[in-house]
Amino acid sequence: MSLDIYNKKRNFKKTKEPKGVNEKTSKRLKFCVQHHLASHDHYDFRLELNGVLKSFAVPKGPSYNPKDKRLAIMVEDHPLSYRNFEGVIPEDEYGGGVVILWDRGTYKINYYDEKVLKITLYGKRLKGSWSLINIEDNNFLLIKENDKYANLYKINNFKTSIKSNLTMMQIKKKYQDK
Repeated sequence: MSLDIYNKKRNFKKTKEPKGVNEKTSKRLKFCVQHHLASHDHYDFRLELNGVLKSFAVPKGPSYNPKDKRLAIMVEDHPLSYRNFEGVIPEDEYGGGVVILWDRGTYKINYYDEKVLKITLYGKRLKGSWSLINIEDNNFLLIKENDKYANLYKINNFKTSIKSNLTMMQIKKKYQDK
């Protein structure tokens, strides 16, 4: 049921995105971040929960600086299989553009209430404690907690996929004619 919106927005005869099917949540919760060059360049931050990926569009991408408060807009749930998706969504389709798998790993929930989700990420690029704070409706702030990983990296230093080691333009070239 929670993937109905996801499925309605896509024409699976045109896009290589996986069909939305609810799956069983794994014992170790997984997350992924996809860099998405669509109508606007942004990052999709996705957390496995209750058999789907809870998804947030983060226009500026995550930041390792605890002083940065990144807007994270909750979008429709995505299927768990989306955490491996990389390629080109046709321009005339919802979300049309290039997608690279920018990071993935596991996470644990440290604290949760109706306004705040505190998590620890164990990714290849994103590590340590982070908070998602609901500021209104589907708008959240993604904030790096001040831990031993704070200020470790500049996010824009990572230009390639962790899956294929290709850049956005290399992915576009590889998949645009398929």
